[in-house]
Amino acid sequence: MEVIKETNFTFAGQTGFYRGKVRDVYFFDNKLAIVATDRISAFDVVLPRAIPYKGQVLNQIASLNLKATADIVPNWVLSSPDPNVTVGLRCEPFKVEMVIRGYLAGHAWREYKAGKRTVCGVTLPDGLRENDKLPEPVITPTTKADQGHDEDISREEILAKGIVNEQDYLNLERYTRALYARGTELAAKQGLILVDTKYEFGKHNGQIYLIDEIHTPDSSRYFYSEGYSDRQQKGEAQKQLSKEFVRQWLIENGFQGKDGQAIPEMTDDVVLKISERYIELFEVFTGQQFVKSDYSQVLQRIAQSVEQNIFSLKD
Repeated sequence: MEVIKETNFTFAGQTGFYRGKVRDVYFFDNKLAIVATDRISAFDVVLPRAIPYKGQVLNQIASLNLKATADIVPNWVLSSPDPNVTVGLRCEPFKVEMVIRGYLAGHAWREYKAGKRTVCGVTLPDGLRENDKLPEPVITPTTKADQGHDEDISREEILAKGIVNEQDYLNLERYTRALYARGTELAAKQGLILVDTKYEFGKHNGQIYLIDEIHTPDSSRYFYSEGYSDRQQKGEAQKQLSKEFVRQWLIENGFQGKDGQAIPEMTDDVVLKISERYIELFEVFTGQQFVKSDYSQVLQRIAQSVEQNIFSLKD
């Protein structure tokens, strides 16, 4: 199976390069080009094997959702010239990720199950079960780490440390709630529940922009709405489309990103199943058939798309 594990281009006019957990970012003065590779991360660790078509799934879902939310807050995108490439404005990112949760799942549930009732300064009521709907969506921000683990942080700590000024942070919260409401509506149309998600923001010429991807399986968790209530009443696991199944597989095999833990072997069968789940989410979420891009000469294709678009676009 062919994959896009990494890119190592040098473009004319390129001013910088950054390799994230799953994206390769090329800087060009006031613009940038992001290549969505097939790398996959969990517990803030990049796993050893890449997943076929994962980058295309993320890039195309993000593109659809950014277009569908542009009336709420401007976003960084200028063009998506390739299934794995997005070109847009270079923004100065805020050093926080705005996580919003409508249901008690994933990391928040693990904290709650361990006895914590306050997460990121937000107090949760007693008596909740895994995957229960919260009384109202709660924002549980994290620090944005360049390397290593992101850390939970409260609004009060963000403001006290001067990570974001108060007026900007209030705007980030407002945008986060509006984006989550829109994402919930879009998901419901496809029979899905947007359980939790995260948004990243930056500034360009003094204006706040939505940056990075949104509402993808890497940044969001989805349940199937059909049967949700029955499964909750019976205490059964929810049927979900998200990266949580990757985390669960790792946990079951003794890995949670902690020091000294070895990443379990990712067999061809495991890689194929993860790929199929990403494609399934694309098709369920969009209602469209996923068209696999041509992986022959894929690096040349990606390089050409960046070269042809980065300087032809106006801010």
